[in-house]
Amino acid sequence: MKKILLPTDFSENAYNAISYAIKAFKDVECTFYLLNTYTPVLYDSEYILYNSTQPNLAEAYKKNSLTGLRKVERKIYRDFNNPKHNFEKISAFNLLIDEMKEQVKSKEIDLVVMGTQGATGAEEILIGTNSVHAINKLRTPFLMIPSGYQYQPPVNILFPTDFELNFSTAQLEPILNLAEEHTSKLNILHVYFGKDLDQNQEKNKKNLSKILEDTSHQFYTIEDKSVPKAIKKYQEQHEVDLLFMVNNKRSFFENLLFRPVVNKIGFHIKVPFMVIQSGKFN
Repeated sequence: MKKILLPTDFSENAYNAISYAIKAFKDVECTFYLLNTYTPVLYDSEYILYNSTQPNLAEAYKKNSLTGLRKVERKIYRDFNNPKHNFEKISAFNLLIDEMKEQVKSKEIDLVVMGTQGATGAEEILIGTNSVHAINKLRTPFLMIPSGYQYQPPVNILFPTDFELNFSTAQLEPILNLAEEHTSKLNILHVYFGKDLDQNQEKNKKNLSKILEDTSHQFYTIEDKSVPKAIKKYQEQHEVDLLFMVNNKRSFFENLLFRPVVNKIGFHIKVPFMVIQSGKFN
């Protein structure tokens, strides 16, 4: 049975991500863990001092958290009521990312699905701070759903790679399973910076092609100055239902994509975005 963690702050954005997960895995037996964390807005020495004289304050936070989780669960059963799906509620006094890490480990979570609230810029939409931290901290597949995204089956999956990693079937299992469940096509995108693939990259490309031999796939090359711009250009020319990437912190490719995000230069995220870590498979 697949185990999926669904963080929620009880917002419409969070429920939209929950709905996506339920729809995407409607034919799969799953246990969904609804997670809400609560901390005071000012979690510091002043709060601790104040709380010592107001012992019921922490209980009020906990009560609101549990009440919110029960409301979300009731709404899910009203909207879906899928017999293949089970739900468990988790309320925790903790910081969100820290609690997500603990739950991923203790529950042996297969996937985390979370909504991301983008901030509009002149040319880009930034993925939220929590999402960026989750990408770097979680050691399990992580799926971000853009705010307001209307569910579409992930039939066309965009997979940018620089072919620097020698992928294994086990490493790509999350996306291979998703592709099998939705009869998806993987579109592998390489960004050309004026330098042809070296011998090692060619070898890794052939290995990837072998791994995908039972999955519909096609290789593309786009010449551009940056990976984010190449992704944007591809999306303007082709239908994309989901963006998939492997986060390898040691690669030049990762620096191109994620360092600008952290520095608030950002990149476009218009579709669900799944990230898996490379380190756990090394």
